[in-house]
Amino acid sequence: MHIVVVDPNAGVAEGLKRSIAEFGLDWSVESIADLAAADAAADADVLVSGLADDADQGRGLAALRARHPDAVRVLLLEPGQEAGAMDVLEGAHRVLQKPLAPEELIDAVEGIGELRELLDSPLLKKSVGRVDSLPAAPRMYFQLARLMRDPDVGLGQVADQLSQDPALVARVLKLCNSAYFSAGREITDPRSAVTRLGMRTVQQLVLATEAFGRAAGVSAGEREAMQDRALRTSRLAGRLLAGPSAELAATAGLLAEVGRLLPPPEEDVPAPEYTEAGAYLLGLWGLPMPIVEAVAFHRQPRRRRASGFWVTGALHVATALVTGEPVDEGYLQAVGMRERLPQWQAFMQQDAERAAA
Repeated sequence: MHIVVVDPNAGVAEGLKRSIAEFGLDWSVESIADLAAADAAADADVLVSGLADDADQGRGLAALRARHPDAVRVLLLEPGQEAGAMDVLEGAHRVLQKPLAPEELIDAVEGIGELRELLDSPLLKKSVGRVDSLPAAPRMYFQLARLMRDPDVGLGQVADQLSQDPALVARVLKLCNSAYFSAGREITDPRSAVTRLGMRTVQQLVLATEAFGRAAGVSAGEREAMQDRALRTSRLAGRLLAGPSAELAATAGLLAEVGRLLPPPEEDVPAPEYTEAGAYLLGLWGLPMPIVEAVAFHRQPRRRRASGFWVTGALHVATALVTGEPVDEGYLQAVGMRERLPQWQAFMQQDAERAAA
């Protein structure tokens, strides 16, 4: 395992080397002071870098990632740097805070390795691969995502894109007028939906509709129950994190049960856990790795030595509160978030009261 650290502070790499030695890991660390020296770097298994401060640095980091396409990508952020960094966050496997704690990086790398082994599991490939018809990738969701990355795109263009699928529009409008989103006046067209709810919320509704609307072998009642839990989980998970991370958590909340939509495998093939099957499906769809990881591990957030509280942690808490399952308070204590649980329970109660109103 070779780790390349892009940071002008050589002490980051030195501290990491000491921790790796203490853990007895056969890993090497290479420090690059700036992107100008990146061409001389050896092939990286892990690429650690901070957030780009300017366009030139941003292009340099993108080029570095392109030279090491299979590397685990770890993004280091200063407090407050999340704002406006959605594209960068989606491209990162893990996000860690500065100053870097070496044991957190080691845990992150091991966790991603575990996830990659999961997605490369012969059982999953055999069980999911032999399903005759997998749920289709959410086409409109990805189209809206690409459109919304353009800062010049307006609400009207998003509404026009959505209008290309009238059947999808009808289902989205039904959700828009549900107790979770309705503000009293009925929404009857895509433009009104985008104007009132905002582009991000409409995009999330499109994802929920596409993911649950065409599932084979699942009754209408089951789909509606799963979609209801997905919306509640999404709203709650999105409130537990800040900035663009909240959007990742909200999307993960919508997809936490997507593995239940897969038809059962043939009789001679054991069925995988629905969380792992869902993560495998999302990997096939090309969803960002933080979402795939959260869906895979949210029911067991302590599977790794020192997992921090990010998308996986937020999804664990949200799904547990929505479904009435126990929250792993020992995990919350370990990541320093135990005292926030009463506040999150209050969020859950507020949403329940709003839905019942």
